[in-house]
Amino acid sequence: MKKGKSGSRRPVAKNSGAPKDVDEYLAGIPEPARGTLNTIRAVIRSSVPADATEVISYGMPAFKHNGVLVWFAAFSNHCSLFPTASVIEAFKSELKGFSISKGTIQFPANKPLPTALIKKLVRARVAQSKSKKRPLTGSPSKSYS
Repeated sequence: MKKGKSGSRRPVAKNSGAPKDVDEYLAGIPEPARGTLNTIRAVIRSSVPADATEVISYGMPAFKHNGVLVWFAAFSNHCSLFPTASVIEAFKSELKGFSISKGTIQFPANKPLPTALIKKLVRARVAQSKSKKRPLTGSPSKSYS
């Protein structure tokens, strides 16, 4: 497991003020990160229940279904997925080689995404939320263990 510094703790969106929706957030992200986030968004959308909604939570795009399921965002040197700390812990062996922290997985914006792995992580988070074993609200960086 490789832990890395984010390079910047703030998303790189160039919009002034908080974005109103996910499309506005993405419009403020430069390439190649915008393309990476669009791919992450599509993978998440294909993995969550059909009635899940996109929201801005903590200034980042997120998918919500009976609470926030996952967040995703662009930073200066990478794009991140926030599937909760317990999901990251459950998939720790499959995440070797990626920079991770307690609740975040970082993907270089200029390299191919592991879409099958992202789909597995999101599906695990959806299953977790359905089982209600963990709280469904809170900050993407909070640990629910």
